[in-house]
Amino acid sequence: MMAQLLNGLQYGLLLFLVSSGLTLIFGVMGIINLAHGSLFMIGAYVAFLVSKATGTLWLALPVGVLGGAALGALLEWTLFRHFAKREHLDQVMLTFALILLAEELRWVVAGSDFHSVPIPAILDFSVPVTSGFSYSAYRFAVIAICLVLALALFWWIERTRFGAVVRASAENPEMVDVLGLDARRVHLVVFAAGTALAVVAGVLAAPLTSVYPGMGDSLLIISFVVVVIGGLGSISGAFWAALLIGLVDTFGKAYGPSFQGTGALGTLLAALSGSSVYLLMIAVLLWRPTGLFGQRP
Repeated sequence: MMAQLLNGLQYGLLLFLVSSGLTLIFGVMGIINLAHGSLFMIGAYVAFLVSKATGTLWLALPVGVLGGAALGALLEWTLFRHFAKREHLDQVMLTFALILLAEELRWVVAGSDFHSVPIPAILDFSVPVTSGFSYSAYRFAVIAICLVLALALFWWIERTRFGAVVRASAENPEMVDVLGLDARRVHLVVFAAGTALAVVAGVLAAPLTSVYPGMGDSLLIISFVVVVIGGLGSISGAFWAALLIGLVDTFGKAYGPSFQGTGALGTLLAALSGSSVYLLMIAVLLWRPTGLFGQRP
């Protein structure tokens, strides 16, 4: 039970890093970025390539932060600002093209094999939690790093002047123009920050799973579920929804199969356990169509 609780917390916090950038970009710019999962994959491959070249994962973190921010700024400046006012279908086609480009670049740089990233030696041990249970020190480090990044993001959005502009842009985009603020600068910074968060999530997740082609696809779908449940444009909503989904998904996959063979009801529960996240989304939307923290129309 304790292991699943910690795994769900760690998974939920990684989900938050990805989905917070997704909800920021959609809330401020109105862009549906289907390539956001590819950014997570890029982060994982950055971890693999940097750790292979240098022998340590730690250098991949600043590379992920700076490289992700630079990539996001470049994409917004060259592509997304020209599609911000266009129809969502045009945006979807653009981001789908970016997915294909990311996969081609991945194939050229690292091939199509599955790769592993070693856990840093300093964290390659288990921490005793109870008398009969120990937990990975690296997973504890991931939880701590994600919490620090989450707190920094909350402080930036809720306590700074630029964060107030971002919140105003998410709730009322026309307000930015009325106040005479530079909307292009806001969009550039938001897109760069969202991209950096997704890339860093990929770097942190790389030692926990294999690095492989298309690894961000399933995470993108779950991240959209987080955004929908939390409420479009809400960072607080993304945080609590990501934790909720992380726990529900982890416990569902861990204990759902145990119902198999206990009768018709048990078979049904086992079959539904893999869809627990989507059942949760349906329930939330039936109760609150705008999401847990979304603005009511």
